[in-house]
Amino acid sequence: MKTAQVSSRIPFLLLSLTLCCSTAAKEHSVLSLSGRAQKSHREFLDSRRSLFRDLSDPFQVASKARIVEEDPKPWKPSQTPWRAGITATIFWVGELPTPRNPTPNHASSWDPKWQQTFGGVDRPAFRNGFLPKGFVPKQNPFYIALPYNDLVAGGGHKPEASEVIPWFWKAHQGPTKSVCHGRWIAIHRKGKMCFAQWRDCGPYSTTDWRYVFQGERPQPNPNGNAGIDVSPAVRDYLELGGNYKVDWKFVEDFEVPDGPWKNWLPPSS
Repeated sequence: MKTAQVSSRIPFLLLSLTLCCSTAAKEHSVLSLSGRAQKSHREFLDSRRSLFRDLSDPFQVASKARIVEEDPKPWKPSQTPWRAGITATIFWVGELPTPRNPTPNHASSWDPKWQQTFGGVDRPAFRNGFLPKGFVPKQNPFYIALPYNDLVAGGGHKPEASEVIPWFWKAHQGPTKSVCHGRWIAIHRKGKMCFAQWRDCGPYSTTDWRYVFQGERPQPNPNGNAGIDVSPAVRDYLELGGNYKVDWKFVEDFEVPDGPWKNWLPPSS
């Protein structure tokens, strides 16, 4: 009887032993796989560190934040410097080409129909106060030209424009819109201050950003190294003659005071 019971238990024991061995083998296999993964990871780290010996962390993981207690620098509004002693020449909407100025001004660098947009020819010899005689202009008669164009032919801004124009991203409205057109400037001569808008590019150059935005002297040109063209209204307000010296700088809309130029300010200003 006992022999029969033992015999009946043998298959059960063999099955249990087989299952235990199988489980142990699986656990050994898992451990071996984990160990191999850790070894591979260590080897990878060592290889990375050997390639970047000069870096404290070859994986560029941010170090733990450190608290630095220091007083912030006092905030100061940025001040645009004056361009001083700049030769000014006179130009006007609708000006015909001459040997010294071969470019007609019926169009501007930014407005191919400038004369039409303005409302007529802004003749310097026929005036009604600061306005042209015979019509009321549709645009501000206080305008100027500076020797830089931020746009390139066919659309898009020049490569340096976003870097050198202080208000570039504030005024940016797409690749075909100038961020310079219409910008206000202050012009000074002998104690009098006039305010005008940037409407065209010149004299002589459209690439002189070092002068316009960084305060270097204007590039040499045949007209006394002139660095700004001014309209007849600006001429008359500042009592300028030919090739007079002026000072100028960029200003914001809210800095433009009352004056004969005020009627052309945007309503929001």
